[in-house]
Amino acid sequence: MVKKYIIDCEKLSERRAAHRYLAETLEFPKYYGNNLDALFDCMTEKAECTILFKGAVELYKKGGYGARILEVMREAAAANPLLQMAMTENVPAQ
Repeated sequence: MVKKYIIDCEKLSERRAAHRYLAETLEFPKYYGNNLDALFDCMTEKAECTILFKGAVELYKKGGYGARILEVMREAAAANPLLQMAMTENVPAQ
């Protein structure tokens, strides 16, 4: 069974909080560097999984750091064939 993660994009606006949230939600190793380069590295090493982004469209519209996170995630998905991403506005709660 493919692991599925749901990312609430409202939690990605502020840099430090965003990286804490991503590290916890995506089960990154303790040595995660809490920056965009480390995010890319961890995502390209991720085992097969699907990541659903709730509210990504609004986050892209706002721009800023959250939009940069989404761009890094998109680049990581292009580099890691085991990583599937979907951006949606309606993701059911877990």
